Amino acid sequence: MQNKQEKKIIFRRMVRSYLSSVISISLVLFLVGAVSFFAANTSNVSNYFKENAIVSVILSPTATEKEGQELCKKLQEREDVKSAKYISKEDGEKEMEEMLGKDFLNVFEVNPIPISIDLNVKGEYFTEEGFDKLKREIGKLPSVREVTYQESLVEALNSNLEKIVLIILVIIAGLLAISFVLIGNTMRLSVYAKRFTIHTMRLVGAQRSFICKPFLRQAAIQGMISAAIADILLLLALKKMNSEFGNLFTIFDSNVVYAVLIGVFVTGIVICAGVSWVVVNKLAYISKDELYY
Repeated sequence: MQNKQEKKIIFRRMVRSYLSSVISISLVLFLVGAVSFFAANTSNVSNYFKENAIVSVILSPTATEKEGQELCKKLQEREDVKSAKYISKEDGEKEMEEMLGKDFLNVFEVNPIPISIDLNVKGEYFTEEGFDKLKREIGKLPSVREVTYQESLVEALNSNLEKIVLIILVIIAGLLAISFVLIGNTMRLSVYAKRFTIHTMRLVGAQRSFICKPFLRQAAIQGMISAAIADILLLLALKKMNSEFGNLFTIFDSNVVYAVLIGVFVTGIVICAGVSWVVVNKLAYISKDELYY
């Protein structure tokens, strides 16, 4: 009766220890996967903000609707332009009404709002030189009165995005280091708890490969379970993000999602099995006295 009770206690402790190890490893892998996902999409996020900056091409007061529409089509064909949106006087009037109220035109005898075209520049051309070239070439076109854009925004985005990329790389390096340490310690404790079993196997003449095999298999299974949980958490987080920020989610590359999920799965198995192999090999050759320390 007492033996059964002791076995139940030992079994519960083993299950509790195994579950805590799996949860710890899963959370670490989830964190690494989440940061890796955003890091892999850094260029897409950068281009998203760059390509949503607007360059306004303001036409002269004498320009006609036909001239404006033809110019819009011509600008759309430029290599450095992602999209061009034609804004008629009526559209411009509606936008101003939303900003200043319906009666803002009462002070004017003639509608002062010109025809304009809003341009979105491709991310790779989002530089001061690229904008200067765009402004210079478009400014020479007939019917164009002025080309405007926020120069401070261009400088701020380029400088801040570089800093953000650097910060993300530092965070990834730190998380990877922490993940190796945490997962390594978790696996080391798990294997160390069975050091007496390893020592007994060595005393009966078991070879190193024979001793390592069951531990490697168990560690690989533990890594697979932990990685699978981490991948499920990542998918749930991405699903939540998609429902909350649908427009932002469209900039992410679906291939990157699959690559990160596979990477997390492989990383979980490799780290768990690798640390287990190192620890088992170390414990297989310690003296009897060292087993108690």
